Amino acid sequence: MTPVDKAHGPRTRRSTFGPALLAAALALGLAAGCTSSRGALQDKPGGSRSPTASTSASASPSPRTPPPGPVLAVKIDNAPAARPPTGLDAADVVYAEQVEGGLSRLMALYATKLPTAVGPVRSARESDLELLGQFTRPVLAFSGAQGKLLPLIDRAPLTAVTPEESSGAFYRGADRAAPHNLFLRPKTLVPSPPGAAALTTGFRYGAAPPGGTPEKTRSVRFPAARFTFTWSPDRARWLVAMDGRASVTSGGRRVAAATVVVQYVTVRGSRFHDFLGNTTPYTRTVGSGRATVLRDGRAFDAHWERPTATDGTRFTTPDGAAMTFAPGQVWVVLAAAPGGGGSR
Repeated sequence: MTPVDKAHGPRTRRSTFGPALLAAALALGLAAGCTSSRGALQDKPGGSRSPTASTSASASPSPRTPPPGPVLAVKIDNAPAARPPTGLDAADVVYAEQVEGGLSRLMALYATKLPTAVGPVRSARESDLELLGQFTRPVLAFSGAQGKLLPLIDRAPLTAVTPEESSGAFYRGADRAAPHNLFLRPKTLVPSPPGAAALTTGFRYGAAPPGGTPEKTRSVRFPAARFTFTWSPDRARWLVAMDGRASVTSGGRRVAAATVVVQYVTVRGSRFHDFLGNTTPYTRTVGSGRATVLRDGRAFDAHWERPTATDGTRFTTPDGAAMTFAPGQVWVVLAAAPGGGGSR
């Protein structure tokens, strides 16, 4: 059965990678130092990338640390009919973004561990390409995309994989109806976790900064979706609820974050529409604006800045110091800034 994403109809990315070619492409990328179509690039601390410096003939060769493998990004369905999710608790970072009709969708990033399965997998959006620009040639697993978006995905500096390109990596579950039943076997695309070095998000981890205010619960609303994070002193985590119901994985594990970031951004209409004619929102993650960071049972006012799409996002406190995150899973909710502002 050909996977169909109802949000966009039966339009999927052109098949350019079979399983063998995908593996060869990943190996070639690693051997080449994970260069992208934008030139020879390497990660800098904080997530930005710059041209690789050449070594003069007279300089003594120095040991080179092999670059990390690619981070795995998976687009995860978050409609009520798609729950419970699978493998979400194993993600290092989870982004929540607005899609058509004011609903939400998730992008989960895997670098330090790979679960047996992840899903349900759904379609990509234009905003994903900007968001993923901070990583070196990431692998993006998704179910398809709007037809006019496909050329942009083809030109993006990432390895895009759909069921048509790597059928062995995906399977249909029997416990729910399509299109909410497509799942990914991550290790067929990324044989081993690339490690934390692949997470060039710009996030800083460490002890909490001074200040903040005690916070027990925080809700973030999209037009037709709601996320609620409740502090659990016993688990030292923020328990995640969606649309008023606790988020529990298909394996029975409560989804919980060490740090929650409510990042206020510009959400505007894109050039694309779904099959019903609804405009697809575009979430801009390059620019700057305000944020609220939840960690250790406290809420901290923060400022975010991401100068270009190849930079990670830098979060700072009101006095300009680095805003540090608690070690563990990070949730970033990309919320529309009041008045439509929040990034430039």
